[in-house]
Amino acid sequence: MAERGGALRPPRWARPSPWPPGLGLAALALVAGLGLGSLGALLWQSRELHPAMLWQEPWLAAILRFTLWQATLSTLLVLGLAVPVALALARRPTFPGRALLLRAMELSLVLPTLIGLFGLVAVHGRRGWAAPLWEWLFGLEAGYLYGLSGIVLAHVFYNLPLAARLMLQALETAPAAHWRLAAQLGLTRGAIWRTLEWPRLAPLLPRLAALVFTLCFTSFAIVMTLGGGPRSSTLEVAIYQALKFDHDLALAALLALTQLTICLALWGLALSRGGAPSLMVGSVRLPPLGRWRRRDAAGPSRWVDAAWLLALVALLAPPLAAIVVAGLGGLAELPRASSLWPAAARSLVMALGAGLGALALALALLAGSRWLRRRGRGVLGLVMEGGGQLILVVPALVLGTGLFLLLRPTLGSGWEGYALVVLVNALMALPFAMQVLRGALPGLTAPEARLADQLGVHGAARLRWLSWPRLRRPLGLALAYAMTLSLGDFSVIALFGSPSAPTLPMLLYQQLGGYRWQGAAATALLLLVLVTLTFAVLGGLTRRPSRPRWRP
Repeated sequence: MAERGGALRPPRWARPSPWPPGLGLAALALVAGLGLGSLGALLWQSRELHPAMLWQEPWLAAILRFTLWQATLSTLLVLGLAVPVALALARRPTFPGRALLLRAMELSLVLPTLIGLFGLVAVHGRRGWAAPLWEWLFGLEAGYLYGLSGIVLAHVFYNLPLAARLMLQALETAPAAHWRLAAQLGLTRGAIWRTLEWPRLAPLLPRLAALVFTLCFTSFAIVMTLGGGPRSSTLEVAIYQALKFDHDLALAALLALTQLTICLALWGLALSRGGAPSLMVGSVRLPPLGRWRRRDAAGPSRWVDAAWLLALVALLAPPLAAIVVAGLGGLAELPRASSLWPAAARSLVMALGAGLGALALALALLAGSRWLRRRGRGVLGLVMEGGGQLILVVPALVLGTGLFLLLRPTLGSGWEGYALVVLVNALMALPFAMQVLRGALPGLTAPEARLADQLGVHGAARLRWLSWPRLRRPLGLALAYAMTLSLGDFSVIALFGSPSAPTLPMLLYQQLGGYRWQGAAATALLLLVLVTLTFAVLGGLTRRPSRPRWRP
């Protein structure tokens, strides 16, 4: 029926809802306010700021040069090695152990840093598994794990599986019809690379390079453990030292601004050159080629691909196996580890709080951004979605310290300090949760929404039967990523945590620093089990589809 003034009332599915933009704006204000407010609080508390110190002070200039050099070298090695590994995995879709290798690659994405360092030390340390082979080959003590070489090795261990897995996912999106045509035309290896593989990888490389560089540039626990001295210090470690030991807020603010400027400039360049591919592992599978076979998979490429895959296994498998072996050997310490179980419970509670917080913020930002874009406000939608990514380049130490300064008049000790850690962890996990959920919020199309209105499916019924099946798996995966990132956090808890009430990462660091090898092995194994169980439980709870009960 016509409304007053002759205007027709729009159908229910077309009416704008105030909830998505309102919640999105509130989440954006919270994230941007806390991020920029923490940095502003640090600048406000610092008495004076001298940017010229970066090139006038030799030790600061050396720290900046080393940070840029190790991040650049790590990024080049990661991307350069990930390309042949991804190509080998794409050409060999059925070799024995491929599924297990992919699971190991995905596990390395969420492996807490201290656990990975524990495995790397057990394999590549001076007394590690590879030490006799190194001494036999070169006649020198195995000291390559410390200093620049060790930092780069750890960065490759963590980021190579991420880069290769994402490249493989991009390669697997090529339609099967393209491969059939390539087989019919008899394309050579070089032609396949130019026409099929490179066009899939090129849009991914700018953002992937920016992500890997940012992760290496802001690395903290790796440099703290494997740096080997002041000559291998980075900006992140210098920020920690300025805050924790020197109480020099001006220096910490200068270093934080330098780090933020470099990372933002790199991300701006990457976003201007590349597209917008998802930087998160999905579940895309290569379609079967039927009787068509890849011509480049025959001949000498078999041995080349086998060599690359064996090199990947040699990089990933020994540290993971060392964690399990050492952890099983340290099980005898569990009955005497009185602080282990309280630390595990404390870590799980904090991880759950941080995960739920990151999930709520990600949903609000993405829903608000989608609402704005559908109504022709693409720039505002991009700003809202990009606000959640801003936290990726703000150092966690700066974020935590700034929030501490903002809340200092009312912030007490004990649980209030841990609440601050949960808040910082939720903000740091927000970009990863948004990457998972970005493609899971398409919403109902106009015909679907119209049909649901005609059938009277509204409210809780629409959420249960139409929206929830689409969101179930991504929500579980996003919560798993956020919780595991919080479980493995060490940088924020090292600054604000209490040594008398540690989390599992802090307890592991204390045990490693006190040379309590057996206890550290048991703690590392428990942390690895918790990470694995988190993914398994959340994946199992969200995998089974809900079915309506038949009522005659």
